[in-house]
Amino acid sequence: MSSTNRTVVVTGIGATTPLGGDTASTWEGLLAGRSGVRTLEGERYADLPVRFAASAAVDPSEVLARPLARKLDRSAQFALVAAREAWADAGFTAKAGDDAAVDPDRLGAVVASGIGGITSLLDQYDSLREKGPRKVSPHTVPMMMPNGPAANVSIEVGARAGSHTPVSACASGAEAIGYAVEMIRTGRADVVIAGGTEATIHPLPIAAFANMMAMSKENDAPEKASRPFDKSRNGFVMGEGAGLIVLETAEHAAARGARVYCEVLGQGISSDAYHITAPEPTGDGIAAALRHLLENTGLKPSEVVHVNAHATSTPLGDLGEIKALRQVFGDDLDHVAISATKSMTGHLLGGAGGIETVATILALHHRMAPPTINVNELDDEVDADIVRDEPRPLPEGTISAVNDSFGFGGHNVVLALRTL
Repeated sequence: MSSTNRTVVVTGIGATTPLGGDTASTWEGLLAGRSGVRTLEGERYADLPVRFAASAAVDPSEVLARPLARKLDRSAQFALVAAREAWADAGFTAKAGDDAAVDPDRLGAVVASGIGGITSLLDQYDSLREKGPRKVSPHTVPMMMPNGPAANVSIEVGARAGSHTPVSACASGAEAIGYAVEMIRTGRADVVIAGGTEATIHPLPIAAFANMMAMSKENDAPEKASRPFDKSRNGFVMGEGAGLIVLETAEHAAARGARVYCEVLGQGISSDAYHITAPEPTGDGIAAALRHLLENTGLKPSEVVHVNAHATSTPLGDLGEIKALRQVFGDDLDHVAISATKSMTGHLLGGAGGIETVATILALHHRMAPPTINVNELDDEVDADIVRDEPRPLPEGTISAVNDSFGFGGHNVVLALRTL
């Protein structure tokens, strides 16, 4: 079976983030403009140049059964929590095969992570050094595998059409969703659960990012440190968590009477081929991805009313994104409400595209763009309409939105969604 014109819709969403342990509390936090950034407690963080992060509001070990949680890396724990919520939200009551509403051979899982099980790897290395080889967990290898979250989600829901893990740094979660759309469009699956997860709040990654001058070091006011598009922005804030969605064909959703949030029109992908960490300053690579998105989906710039920007709060990255949007959208950008939700959640790295797609879906569903907080003085070069401080209503009728995700290595992924 092969097709390229199948309509792909979103029927379930799940999230666990620095703002809340589920989608409802996360969305409430976004609309309220609440910061999820907090000081990191404990001796292990005391000497670091950055002593704050957007840690999860609800620890996944409090949600998952202890025998299961101890076998999973924290990134896989987050993914499983979000997957269970998304699966139930889509109306499925059991795993594929047990639930007659979905055929396991027509169900896929695509769950990305930019870094994978790094905390498990580092913690088990500490055990090796301090306690000897016999104290290394026998679960270490599956815990540290980047595909661990995808594999565990596929086992959880019974997905047999394929389980995949795109790894493209901070674009990983969005690329996972784009890949899931292609799985459905090419006939490999009727239903796919997809998104991103990350858990890297640990002294080594924090020290590494800080030493490359990528992170904000404002330890005295951590809740104000993530300020995309602000004139004084000085780096990103690390976050953790997961965002997953259930995608399926419109026909499959209708046949089982599923509630539909929106349609996913497609994706645009490009690579900068410029530098392993620095963003390409003109925004040309991002612009190429946006143009591909419009070409692939038939979407017109005038139809887009909202963008969830990648906007990590770095000096060069935020400007490059705005330059690219202006290049492609021209004067139509003037009527686009742009939100930078990392101002509240921090940067979830490989999980960012997942949770920000969830936020974009909810913005369309509720017709409300979340605010960007901490923008005290908008950068003079930000030639765009940034939603600041308060949420903003979106228009009635059929409307579209774009979610931007970019990653180290020059990975650019943009997704387009539309109300039905």
